[in-house]
Amino acid sequence: MHEIFREFRFESAHFLPGVPEGHKCKRVHGHSYRVTVHVRGPLQPGTNWVMDFGDLKDAVSPLVAEVDHRLLNDIEGLENPTAEALAQWFWRRLAPTLPGLCQIVVKETAHAGCIYRGPGG
Repeated sequence: MHEIFREFRFESAHFLPGVPEGHKCKRVHGHSYRVTVHVRGPLQPGTNWVMDFGDLKDAVSPLVAEVDHRLLNDIEGLENPTAEALAQWFWRRLAPTLPGLCQIVVKETAHAGCIYRGPGG
């Protein structure tokens, strides 16, 4: 079994309505997000790969376009757009059509992020 991944980058703003008054994340602010999508599976006969990296890019890029240069709070399902919620948002949209999806990593900064391995993972 092998695991491949591809990283995607986008810029977005958000605020966290659930944090206490006075918390810095209650105010609108932005991040240079990095989302890494991991797919696990056996090597395919003939190609000797898990899947074509181009196919992985084609699956994820439309979702990145939905969140790039947007206020994440305005997107359905991201009304409280924590890194955790963003990882789940990507997962819910990718899992039905991306066999072998095993992990999504969302980084808000170079030092902070979330790893999501799906429901029950």
